[in-house]
Amino acid sequence: MARVGLTAERLVRAGAELADEIGFEQATPAELARRFGVKTASLYSHLASAHDLKTKIALLALEELADRVSAAVAGRAGKDALVAFANAYRDYALEHPGRFAAARFRLDPQTAAASAGVRHAQMTRAILRGYDLAEPHQTHAVRLLGSVFSGYVGLETAGGFSHSAPDAQESWTEILNALDTLLTNWPTTT
Repeated sequence: MARVGLTAERLVRAGAELADEIGFEQATPAELARRFGVKTASLYSHLASAHDLKTKIALLALEELADRVSAAVAGRAGKDALVAFANAYRDYALEHPGRFAAARFRLDPQTAAASAGVRHAQMTRAILRGYDLAEPHQTHAVRLLGSVFSGYVGLETAGGFSHSAPDAQESWTEILNALDTLLTNWPTTT
């Protein structure tokens, strides 16, 4: 095994690349073993299972995405922060579709609590502070933003917007403008 220099980190990075190429669900230890020209069993000294591989790819994707979003929103507030945040998510998803799918992989509660997923929630709430939303409205807004960003990117990457005008970028811009208006005028009565 030393001949190919396998490590857990190298396998996870290769798994993330594989997820981007062929899809997150298809990024398996067997596929990784083929890529490295080794037997699947030889990977299990670095990975506990296929689920472990998927979890580690998810953790890598969450970390990469959190770093990208954090850099994008630094020093911004209000609509400018919202747009930078949204664009960072969309750009990452378009560049790394398999990793973006991995970032939505269900993690056990302990792993999730220790992951960069916590940073995502914190950054979303930080952006929403600019809109002065109190609880429970802030939680509703966090869920709305996550749904819009993930849903839009999912439809876009599946080709859902490629058959009609206007183009996807024009719709994205309009949606972000509408979200800003909604967040600015959030209905606070229940």
